[in-house]
Amino acid sequence: MTHRRLTLRHPSGETAILAGHGALEAAREELIGWLAGRTVFLLTTPRVRELHGERLGPLAEAAARWVPMEVPEGEEAKSVATANRLWNEMLREGGKRDSRLLAFGGGSVGDLGGFVAGCFLRGIELVQIPTTLLAQVDAAIGGKTGVDLADGKNTVGLFNHPYRVVEETAFLATLPREELRSGLVEVVKMALLLDPGLLERVEAELPRLLTGDPETLAPVVAGAAAAKIGVVERDPVENGERKLLNFGHSLGHALEAELAYRGLRHGEAVAYGILFALRLAADRGLDPTVAGRMRELLHRFELPPLPSLDAATLIGYMRRDKKARESGLAWVLPAALGRGEIVEGLAFDVVEARLRGFLEDPWAPA
Repeated sequence: MTHRRLTLRHPSGETAILAGHGALEAAREELIGWLAGRTVFLLTTPRVRELHGERLGPLAEAAARWVPMEVPEGEEAKSVATANRLWNEMLREGGKRDSRLLAFGGGSVGDLGGFVAGCFLRGIELVQIPTTLLAQVDAAIGGKTGVDLADGKNTVGLFNHPYRVVEETAFLATLPREELRSGLVEVVKMALLLDPGLLERVEAELPRLLTGDPETLAPVVAGAAAAKIGVVERDPVENGERKLLNFGHSLGHALEAELAYRGLRHGEAVAYGILFALRLAADRGLDPTVAGRMRELLHRFELPPLPSLDAATLIGYMRRDKKARESGLAWVLPAALGRGEIVEGLAFDVVEARLRGFLEDPWAPA
C-alpha cells in the first residue's frame, strides 16, 4: 500500500490530505477521534453506500449517532431544493454546532456536502472522503463548494475547507472506465500547466490507469493533489493564479449545460474544452508540438463524439458563466509545457468564429 500525507494551508487553518492506497486505514484513528461522541451526518448516494459503506463501519461505531442522508447521483443532487431538504433533516435529527458531516461520494456529493456543512448553523466541520477519481484529484481539494441554478453550474456557493480529505484509491477500482477517463482529464488539465512530469506519467501508464488499479493510481492522485495544493495556497479564493485550474472549463461547462448534463461526463466535456483552448492558444503562438502532443493524448482517451451543436448557443452559456466579464471571458490557455496564462478580453465574436470551425472537426490541428 502506498499513500502520501499532504497539507493544504489556507486562511482558516490547515487541511491534511491523505492520498493513495491505504489512505483510509491510515486516517482511521484520527477520524475516530474527530467524530467520537458526536452526531455524524453521512452524506452519500445509494450506490456508493452499497459499494463502500462497510468500509466506514469503525467510524459509525465511534459516533454517538450515525445519520445517513442519501442524495441522487451526479449533478442532479446539486440543487437548492436538495440542500434545503438536508438542512431540515439535520435539524429534525438534532444537529448541533459541534455535529459532523462526512461527504462520501463523488464530486457532486462533495460540492453539496461542503455547501450544506458551511451553511448549517453557520458552519459545522466536515471531512471529504471522495470515491471518484475526478473528486480525488480536483473537486475535494481547495474548499470550493456550491449548488447549481437553472442557468448556471456552481452559481451559489462558498469557500469551506474540510477538516480532512481522505483519498483512498481502492475505491476507484469499482469505477467504470468512462468515469476513470473523466477523472484523468482533470489530471491532464493540471499536468499540462503545472507538472510536466505528471503528464509524462499519465502518457506512459494510461492503459493501466484506465483499469482502476489502486497502486498505479496512487502516485497520480497524490501528484495531482500536490499540484493543486500549491496553486490554492498561493491563491486561496481564486483572485489570480488559481484561475489556471479552470483550463478547459469555459467551453466544458457550456457543453454540459447545453446537453443538460447528459451524454458527456464532466471530464469528457472538459477534454473538448481543452482541445478548443489549444486552438485559441495556437493563435497566440503555442508551440504546435505541444498542441499535437495534447491532441494525441486526448485521442487515446476515446472520447464520445460531440453531437451537432450551435456555436451561438454555446456562446450564450459562456456569457452567463460566473467567470465572464463585460469584455468577455478570462480564458486559461497554455503558453508552453508547464506554463499557463490567463488571457483577458477575448471578444465573444472572435471566440464564436473559432468555435464554429472547432465544432465541425474538434480533432483538426489548430
